[in-house]
Amino acid sequence: MKALISLAQLNLKFGDPQWNFDRAIQMIAEAARRQSDCILFPELWTSGYDFEHALDHVHSNRSISADLSALAQEYRLWLGGSMLEEQDGQLFNTFTMFSPDGVSSYKYQKIHLFRLMDEHHWFLPGDHLQSIDLPLGKVGMAICYDLRFPEMFRKYALEGCRIILMPAEWPIIRVQHWKLLTRARAIENQIVVAAVNCVGKIGNETFGGSSAIIDPWGDAIIEGNDHDEALLTAEVDLDQVSTVRQKIPVFNDRRPDIYG
Repeated sequence: MKALISLAQLNLKFGDPQWNFDRAIQMIAEAARRQSDCILFPELWTSGYDFEHALDHVHSNRSISADLSALAQEYRLWLGGSMLEEQDGQLFNTFTMFSPDGVSSYKYQKIHLFRLMDEHHWFLPGDHLQSIDLPLGKVGMAICYDLRFPEMFRKYALEGCRIILMPAEWPIIRVQHWKLLTRARAIENQIVVAAVNCVGKIGNETFGGSSAIIDPWGDAIIEGNDHDEALLTAEVDLDQVSTVRQKIPVFNDRRPDIYG
C-alpha cells in the first residue's frame, strides 16, 4: 500500500485565521495537483496560541471547518490539522481529519497539555486516543507534546496502526528534540511518523519547522528545513512496516508479563 502525503509547513500569522486559511487554500490546491491522498497542517494553524482571543477563533474555526470539509470533498483528499475548539463550554486543542466524502470527520483532543505554553490553564485535556481506518491504512492521531510520551505511540502500534499523523508547533530552541523523537517513535514502533511543524515567529516564540515523514527504519523520506515555508510531498510505502517487523521482530519479543 502506497500513499502520497503532503505536509504544509506554514509560516502562520498569529491571531489571523482568515489570512492563514487563505494560505492553506493555496496549499490544498497544490497538494491536489500533486495527487496527494492526504494533507496535514500544523497545530493550532488557524490562530497560533492566541489564547486572549480564543473564543473569537473558535467561532472562526467553525466556519473554516465547514469550508475544509467542502475542500476535502472538492479535491478528493483527506485533510487535517489542529484548531481551537469549544465543547460544552470547555476549550480543547483538537486535531480533526476531514474525509473526501464531505460528511465524515474524525477528532482527537490533545491529552498531554504543554505547561510551558500554559495550555493547562486554557484547555481541558482529551480523555482518549483516536485511530481511524483510512484508505492508506490504520492511522493514529497525535499532537505536538504527545511526541514525548512513548507509551501513546506504542499503544497505537499494538492496535495495528501503521502510520501516525501529528501536527505541531514545536519551538526552534528544542528542534533537535523534535528530530530525535520523531525518529525514535518511528524506530521503536516500526511505524511511519508524518509530523508537520510551522516556521517563523508566532507571538513571542520562534518555531523550528523540520517537518518530516520518517519511515520505520528511522530514515527521513522527506524533511523540511527550520525556517522556510514549504509544501512537502512524498510517497510512503506502508507495506514497509510489515517488512521491518519481520526483519527485526520486536513485537514478538516483547515481555508484557514483566513490564505490562
